[in-house]
Amino acid sequence: MTKRMIYMLIGVGILFGLIFGYTAFKSYMMKKYMTAGGVPPVTVTTIEAKNLSWQPKLKASGSLRAIKGVNVTTEIAGLVRTIQFTAGTNVKEGELLVKLNDDAEVAQLVSLKAAADIAKITYDRDKAQYDVQAISKQTLDNDEATLKGAVAQVNQQKAVVAKKIILAPFSGRLGISYVNPGQYLNPGDKIVTLQTLDPIYVDFYLPQQALKQISKGQNIILTCDSFSGQKFTGKISTISPLIDVATRNIQVEATVNNPKHQLLPGMFASVEIETGKPISYLTLPQTAISYNPYGEIAYIVKEKTESDDKDKKKQKDKKKNKDKDSAPTLIAHQTFVTVGESRGDQVAVLKGINEGDIVVTSGQLKLKNGSTVIINNKVVPSNNPSPQIVDE
Repeated sequence: MTKRMIYMLIGVGILFGLIFGYTAFKSYMMKKYMTAGGVPPVTVTTIEAKNLSWQPKLKASGSLRAIKGVNVTTEIAGLVRTIQFTAGTNVKEGELLVKLNDDAEVAQLVSLKAAADIAKITYDRDKAQYDVQAISKQTLDNDEATLKGAVAQVNQQKAVVAKKIILAPFSGRLGISYVNPGQYLNPGDKIVTLQTLDPIYVDFYLPQQALKQISKGQNIILTCDSFSGQKFTGKISTISPLIDVATRNIQVEATVNNPKHQLLPGMFASVEIETGKPISYLTLPQTAISYNPYGEIAYIVKEKTESDDKDKKKQKDKKKNKDKDSAPTLIAHQTFVTVGESRGDQVAVLKGINEGDIVVTSGQLKLKNGSTVIINNKVVPSNNPSPQIVDE
């Protein structure tokens, strides 16, 4: 019984030994195969670093505002008799918009005119009598005062009648009508909005540090999401003399040409102001920069040299296979960079890369310092300084 147990244990030990030996041999052969084959190269896209001229700009967000814009209303109460305008059309200054019922006021005006006429006749008759010393100077003065009072009442009543006729205070475009014939209006009730559209104001804010870079009459470029790809030009018309103590920003007003009446008051707009002379920057696509907590990095692609091969055996194999494979081996070298301002899809690199360097623009996630790469630039990241949103 004891011998059988010993034989069984020996057999089990041999079996486990064979299993562990096979596993170790398999692992060794796999490691040897991977070492011989090497890590497969990573496919990346690249671009040559070049110096480009950048125009310094100030950017801001603003709101459009009409140079003249009001809600047309009535100064006195009255019943709407006729509406002479069409909503959404352009009108000229002084054009009739609404006429209120003025029958009572016109009748009162006629009565006052009659009283003024009698006062005028009385004054003229008494003046003739005064000239021949038939009446006193006091009587003539009383007649003159009565005449002036009657004329003043007529003028006052004319003003009341005129207020029953509502005219366009300036040229512009009408909005939606808020009244109907027969409707009773109280003073201040909204009738229709009237806005001038060409030119138009844009109000925006800039930090106080930018004050020395702007001046009255300076050109601006305005863009609006409603008209993608279209630019509107204008000039700075007013710079506020007061800095906002809460934000330390200064309000700026610019006048923008709007001949087609595309821009409307209340729209959101983006404003660019060109400042200073163009500056040359080493420029790359923003995708070429990897942002990390310890700094920004980029990968520069260079041909592999013998100094990159630390294994002497690999150096010997490389010399043997040099005639078989004439294409150079490319290596990605990691470098820390200092970036500046951005412009569209591009970013300025201030330090870490030289002009002419071949820089990786995509595929960095699989890279590490010293990785072998293959360049494939059939599809490359966007490198547009002024990308536009295209509505599909």
